[in-house]
Amino acid sequence: MTTIYGEVASGFEPVRAAFMENFTRHGDLGAAVCVYRNGWPVVDLWGGVADAETGGPWTRDTLQLVYSATKGATATMAHMLVQRGALDLDAPVAKYWPEFAANGKADIPVRWLLSHQAGLVALDQPVPLKEALAWHPMAAALAAQRPLWTPGTAHGYHGRTWGWLVGEVIRRVSGRSPGRFFADEIAAPLGLDFFIGLPASERNRVSRMVYQRPNVDLTTLPTESVPEELREQVAAWRDPNSFSNRAYAVTDPPEIDFDSPEVQAAELPASNGIGTARALARMYAALIGEVDGVRLLSPDALASATEEQARGKDQVMLIPSRFSAGYMLPTESNPMTGPDAFGHTGRGGSLAFADPEHGVAFGYVMNNIMGGTDDVRAASLVDAVRRSLV
Repeated sequence: MTTIYGEVASGFEPVRAAFMENFTRHGDLGAAVCVYRNGWPVVDLWGGVADAETGGPWTRDTLQLVYSATKGATATMAHMLVQRGALDLDAPVAKYWPEFAANGKADIPVRWLLSHQAGLVALDQPVPLKEALAWHPMAAALAAQRPLWTPGTAHGYHGRTWGWLVGEVIRRVSGRSPGRFFADEIAAPLGLDFFIGLPASERNRVSRMVYQRPNVDLTTLPTESVPEELREQVAAWRDPNSFSNRAYAVTDPPEIDFDSPEVQAAELPASNGIGTARALARMYAALIGEVDGVRLLSPDALASATEEQARGKDQVMLIPSRFSAGYMLPTESNPMTGPDAFGHTGRGGSLAFADPEHGVAFGYVMNNIMGGTDDVRAASLVDAVRRSLV
């Protein structure tokens, strides 16, 4: 029996029960969940193992890589610059990053980078991983890249490239790398245990990930045996030239070891944020209200940041998706706690979001990387939060 540590405010006991059930029934190995309500923590729980090989326990201060949940932190940086008048989302990217104008991209607005509409999901020539981790070679490759669809006419999840695209705009405008900007302007004022570019001194606190393989590899089945609603996606997974595959093959080699010290120390603002559930919930709480006197975005800036920019069939994921300028918006498969919520998922199950209507901010991180329709861990926790709000 896994021991659950931490605290839950009166009325939020269903979240503790759902968190325990994630360990007993739904596959969690090590995990943490945190919920803020009206600027105050009402759930702060953790448990399990941080390293399945050694049995090392998950502690209050265990850090976890959260994959694309990082994008919410990066979007927040961009909107802070907008709020300050330093960045205009409707201005051409080339205003801030002149080299980006190459190959017919002179008129692409910053807004389309944030909302996955720029058509830059992949590279014609992948960049060696070592160079990509050094930042500038990847930024140069994306500046030279031709769009793969007419920008603004469709949207598709820029799973890897989004971080360098938006991050380079942040760097050009602020004069600081995204990781440095986040540390100075968000983490320090709020006291967040979250990093984009992990310092070597924090390495020993990072949980080690375990990757679960699906029970059935749909790509190996005859087409007639694949559920009809999944056939288009499975066909894309089988095709090495599909956007679904190319979007995650922008480096050479394409497989990135996110447990490696080199990857964790680099700045990948789309996918290698490392921190606690507490930090994610606290950041989102400071987007919708004050947390210990700190608010990151004004109500007007938040309304602009969370306004829908793209919806419908995603050219990469091949399912319906919705995006504001940087944040995921609720869908049938990820309703969060209400229609006004905004946030971001991460590969394998992590989730962080805020819901201004209910005054709620949520963060969930875990080291058992599952994903897929069988993974109900985050959804079970969110459902428990929703029931606690009644």
